[in-house]
Amino acid sequence: MELLITVIKIVAVMGVMLGCVAYVVLLERRLSAAIQNRIGPNRVGWQGLLQPIADVVKLIMKEDIVPTKANRFLHDLAPLISIGVAMTTFAIIPFGNRISLFGYDIKLQIADVNIGILYILALTSLGVYGLTLSGWSSNSKYPLLGCIRSSAQMISYELSMGVSIIGIIMMTESLKLDKIVEMQAGWHWNIILQPIGFITFLVASFAETNRLPFDLPEAEPELVAGFHTEYSGMKFGLFYLAEYSNMFVASALITTLYLGGWQVPFVHSLGLSDFWISIVQVFGFFVKIVLMVAFFIIIRWTIPRFRYDQLMNLGWKFMLPIAILNVLITGLVILLI
Repeated sequence: MELLITVIKIVAVMGVMLGCVAYVVLLERRLSAAIQNRIGPNRVGWQGLLQPIADVVKLIMKEDIVPTKANRFLHDLAPLISIGVAMTTFAIIPFGNRISLFGYDIKLQIADVNIGILYILALTSLGVYGLTLSGWSSNSKYPLLGCIRSSAQMISYELSMGVSIIGIIMMTESLKLDKIVEMQAGWHWNIILQPIGFITFLVASFAETNRLPFDLPEAEPELVAGFHTEYSGMKFGLFYLAEYSNMFVASALITTLYLGGWQVPFVHSLGLSDFWISIVQVFGFFVKIVLMVAFFIIIRWTIPRFRYDQLMNLGWKFMLPIAILNVLITGLVILLI
């Protein structure tokens, strides 16, 4: 029965996540239109609600073009790596506490592993292989430059991201994400207790997801489209989906580590039953994710792209020392208090 429950959770989470990612694209197009004082997609369905479905149909119908000199196997494999890593990262993120259904006590998390944070860092590191292989296998100069930039960017910001989380690990004495969420009960959110770590992790998340102002692997004015220049049809669509999946997962991870996860302050004082408290907690978790996704989108359409030297200087000369300083301050506070 536990296996059946796990399978149901996987199917449910994957379905919800794919649907949310599809409509995150629509959200970005509408928000960017509002920022730029234009309308945005509004023709397909009421207020453009069916636009993501039309986009998928369009990508499926497009011809799959592969350069003659490309490595066909790696060219096909690269987008699968990107989307696979993006989708599997969500497996250990707790989106609620527990809920009782049909006599079963179900934990609202697909996989509860003891090394949750290490699992996240390992998978986000693997995601760069999709970008690197796509650029190299295309046998084209602009994609190659894009994949090299992606590798350098990942090395620079992955280190800062890992160090910024150490403060949380020191306070909670655990690598389990559900334990980290439980320690943020009430208003003990890590964004208040670890503000420096939050800012460092947030900036590193922008770089990890290749979002503006850190979209150097794509950089349309410089590299045509970067690592996915030689992709078309559904394979391009998978890269597109992977980018928004990464943004969704990054928002969920920021929510889990710094914004209390599924914790909703004072929910127990409302006099609700345990079932409805669980529903409110899940709803609160997804509201926080939506707000973070909107923040990602707004930043993209307000801040210009960094130059490559600026990106590397920020990663190595500012973010890494600040993250290390945060660890030292956290250790001193724990020692004294």
